[in-house]
Amino acid sequence: MKQTIITPLVVSSLNAKMLPAVLSVIAGSVDAIGFLGLGGLFTAQVTGNLVILVAHLVAGRGAPAATMLAVPVFVIALGLTRLLAGALESVGFASLRPLLLLQLLLLCGFVLLCASAGAHIDPDATKAIFAGMLGVSAMAVQNALVQISLKGAPSTAVMTTNITRVMMDIGEMMLGRGPTNVAKARDRAMRTWPVIVGFAVGCGLEATCEAAIGLRSLALPAGLALLAVTMGTTAKIEGDQD
Repeated sequence: MKQTIITPLVVSSLNAKMLPAVLSVIAGSVDAIGFLGLGGLFTAQVTGNLVILVAHLVAGRGAPAATMLAVPVFVIALGLTRLLAGALESVGFASLRPLLLLQLLLLCGFVLLCASAGAHIDPDATKAIFAGMLGVSAMAVQNALVQISLKGAPSTAVMTTNITRVMMDIGEMMLGRGPTNVAKARDRAMRTWPVIVGFAVGCGLEATCEAAIGLRSLALPAGLALLAVTMGTTAKIEGDQD
């Protein structure tokens, strides 16, 4: 019987296509655990934290320390990630794999701090705040690496934009205004919908795990981050020179 052999090129291409979906599961699960286990902290995107922060300030109530720190920490982590990627590219190294590894290391720190506190942790405790900032930094790295190293990929953390984009593309396909436009819309939709599903799956899985074992459920996104590093090692990204 003839055996089918999958060449490294095919595997690499497949990993490159699947990587954004895996990253979106990570983002969804980390966002869910931050919200459920760390007092309503949004780790994967700043919109929710901005709403909570401004609402508390306007109402004259003190905002949680983690929420106050999350926005500047996210911004600083984005800037540092961009500088790191630029330094890597300036010496001829592709940025994807190092940034995936950095995300993994930050998530491991997040896991270790939370796990050492037991199944649950006081969101206002210093350890919880520091752990939350590691989670925020990890998600900032992910947001940056999608922009820098996965050009053309949809956001893995901002589902409002993704859902809007998919619906606009579906409308474009239904209107059928030229085969070129329809083909582009179909291609974008095919790249975006797995990310939306992945984020939702990540939220659901982490919410279920958090209810069962508390903050130890952070092992899930950490394990997926390790998988992402492995996929990034073999993925052939357009423009990748090494």
